[in-house]
Amino acid sequence: MSKLWQKATNVNELVENFTVGRDRELDAQMAAFDVLGSLAHTTMLQSIGLLDTADYELVQAELKNIYREIQNGTFVIEADVEDVHSQVELLLTRRVGDAGKKIHSGRSRNDQVLVDLKLFFRHELQDVVAEVATLFDQLIGLSEKHKAVLLPGYTHLQIAMPSSFGLWFGAYAESLVDDLELLLAAYKITNKNPLGSAAGYGSSFPLNRTLTTELLGFDSLNYNVVYAQMGRGKTERVIAQALSTVAATLAKMAMDQTLYLSQNFSFVSYPDNLTTGSSIMPHKKNPDVWEIMRGKCNRLQALPNDVALMTTNLPSGYHRELQLLKELLFPAFTDLKLCLQMATFMLEHIEVKPKILDDPKYAYLFSVDEVNKLVLGGLPFRDAYKQVGLAIEQGNFEPEKKALHTHEGSIGNLYNKQISDAFNTLVQNFDFEKVARSVATLVN
Repeated sequence: MSKLWQKATNVNELVENFTVGRDRELDAQMAAFDVLGSLAHTTMLQSIGLLDTADYELVQAELKNIYREIQNGTFVIEADVEDVHSQVELLLTRRVGDAGKKIHSGRSRNDQVLVDLKLFFRHELQDVVAEVATLFDQLIGLSEKHKAVLLPGYTHLQIAMPSSFGLWFGAYAESLVDDLELLLAAYKITNKNPLGSAAGYGSSFPLNRTLTTELLGFDSLNYNVVYAQMGRGKTERVIAQALSTVAATLAKMAMDQTLYLSQNFSFVSYPDNLTTGSSIMPHKKNPDVWEIMRGKCNRLQALPNDVALMTTNLPSGYHRELQLLKELLFPAFTDLKLCLQMATFMLEHIEVKPKILDDPKYAYLFSVDEVNKLVLGGLPFRDAYKQVGLAIEQGNFEPEKKALHTHEGSIGNLYNKQISDAFNTLVQNFDFEKVARSVATLVN
């Protein structure tokens, strides 16, 4: 396998294959970000006199060509090339000669990988936020559309108090607000520049790390070069926690939907072509999408623990098992985005059942409301509780079956505008436009 840094001794093939693992396969997803890092790094090298103008212009032009090849899908990591970083530098050296050999000055493979990962994670988090926002808008819209349709509320899976589809959809919308808080925290930790930390101890070159920070659209530096390297693993751990939190919201929603779709509940329905059948039971309409989503999202909730166990006893400095974190995080982004997309798609086609509470078995949902009516009429709460309880025991309980809840966040006052305002304020804090401007400037 070709290595730019290879010395005289060849590594045993078994050792080579074991240590490289899935790196080449996963690295393909970072190709564009590797080029962005090199565009910024070579601009900085030129600014401090380590690349003359002629070499700088050659390198920049060809890096932009390679970037376009990546965008067009024609870039490949050759079979005998170790990773994406080697492939980009090899292409560059083949095409522009010795100028391509100069781009690694002041840089280690460690901080090159770090900056690629930070840029990749930043991009993936932006995609996740976009999918979360789409699902959020869908939930708020459904909450408003069905706010007058009552639904049984449960505690201990026992009939408890009246709820509504307005509350149900709105609850998951607000859950995504809190999930977005953690995604924002993960994004802020990710959006710091490690480039220039080299192998984790800095460089004797007079690097301008502030310049590469600005060029790549990072909010700030990982200032301390040792911590920049220590941040690998920690960044992944924080991201894993954020992704798992979104997954927890989706898993709970999926569980609700599998219950609500069952004949025993029969609160919602979907078109036949969005459910699946049985090999022997012709009546079956199974909620397989929600069940697969539940399984995927339950698995995603184990992600923080997987990352923690991979990194928890590592001292400072670089360690080779850190590359295994890609095998955990890269597929996690793919799975979570797919689950968000499918949740949005399914909810576009949901049919809610009206007049669910007309069924006599839901009469007891209104016991608390009946108690509260008596209290509002002047009866002490404990006496009102006993009076309604006695009516239930004697079979004389006949509630009005109207939910007259008006306080903030209740059936009659959903506060969806406030929930939406909170969500939109968080989205604005990501400042994706700044990143887009920086990337556009680098590649154009």
